[in-house]
Amino acid sequence: MAGRSCFPPIAARTGSAIRRTTRCTASHALAQLTNRQGPDNAPAVSPDGKKIAYVGFDDKLQGYQVTHLYVMDIDGSNSRAVTAAFDRDIENPRWSADSRGIFFSFDERGIKKLGSTTLDGKIRILADGVGGTDLGRPYTSGGYSVARNGRLAFPHNAPQRPADVATALAGSPLRVLTALNDDLFGNKTLGAVREITWKSSKDQRDIEGWVITPPDFDASKKYPLILEIHGGPFAAYGPNYASELQLYAAAGYIVLYANPRGSTSYGAEFGNLIHHDYPGNDYDDLMSGVDAVIAEGHVDAGNLFVTGGSGGGVLTAWIVGKTDRFRAAVVAKPVINWSSFVLTSDANNFFYKYWFGAQPWEQPQEYWRRSPLSLVGNVKTPTMLLTGEADYRTPIEESEQFYQALKLRKVDTLMVRVPEASHGGLVARPSNLIAKVDNILAWFERYRKK
Repeated sequence: MAGRSCFPPIAARTGSAIRRTTRCTASHALAQLTNRQGPDNAPAVSPDGKKIAYVGFDDKLQGYQVTHLYVMDIDGSNSRAVTAAFDRDIENPRWSADSRGIFFSFDERGIKKLGSTTLDGKIRILADGVGGTDLGRPYTSGGYSVARNGRLAFPHNAPQRPADVATALAGSPLRVLTALNDDLFGNKTLGAVREITWKSSKDQRDIEGWVITPPDFDASKKYPLILEIHGGPFAAYGPNYASELQLYAAAGYIVLYANPRGSTSYGAEFGNLIHHDYPGNDYDDLMSGVDAVIAEGHVDAGNLFVTGGSGGGVLTAWIVGKTDRFRAAVVAKPVINWSSFVLTSDANNFFYKYWFGAQPWEQPQEYWRRSPLSLVGNVKTPTMLLTGEADYRTPIEESEQFYQALKLRKVDTLMVRVPEASHGGLVARPSNLIAKVDNILAWFERYRKK
């Protein structure tokens, strides 16, 4: 469920194949510079050639671990954490021209921001609203570049537009330089995006989400609702442009998307609330969010729908096994049976070690307890499965198991197989994205109470 899809990028998280930063000596021999148990990556040499900045963490075999910024001398000595007290993931370190500071990006409550730090850890926030490069769903996204004078250039995000190019300089207002999609969106009305927070029924913890209303929203009417769940599960949604969700809103649905426990950009403690317990109480976070939106008075409580991909597909399959409050569901590229998944996924070495701490045959009941297949006997909700045939992260055999089980139980189901599509490439082509949305909406319309 990696970032945009199912699970985080393995190379960035695994400690079983430790990344070691090396340098080339004058004799062209490689000299190892780092040796801790944990991934070290994104090395950047300072302009004066004296230091190396890099990011990583001490691997504790947790599902989520915060990535910090480190600096060491060019020979690998005097390594130290610069952002040890900063409880957010540091990405893309870049040196200032004078070698006295480092620029970086990070995610904060679903919003990508740019910052800088001195070598003694004094952090300054320089810009936010970075993103808009993930066109399908509202994930955090986007990189940046920096000039010698410290001016930043980056894709600037708005909830109703894909990215435009913007620049920022410390102490000066942000400037948006382009209007790349005005010709496309100038004559269209998109759904309004607004933030909403609620208390989880599990522990009264604050959960953040966003609501998209239909373009012609009328507060005197009630609308069907789609709960759309992000993948990962260690990933984050935010107030970002999302063509898929806007299309759902344009079809007359209120759309709720959220960052339940386990989501990134809220710190180590929040991210690890699902350590060795996923799916679990993230279910309570999501159901509390649905209740909160219904309580606002604009949703028809008898017309609820749910969908999600990858990690969100796991949760969607889990939800229909826990409740029948949704009229229909679409489960995209899920894990259905954790034992078979661990033994067939392209990252089997990672998942058993970090997400369970034991092999399937060592803790078979724990693998089964967390498998949506264990709840299939409860499912009454009409459920579509949607997966790429070249998905090696969550192999299509997982979807086939759920489809066959639902057939045996005579629950209305349908399976959509996307030829040649990988896990991350399910909507890589515009035609595939359109087909995905069309299939989901067609399934929901079949069960939508008029």
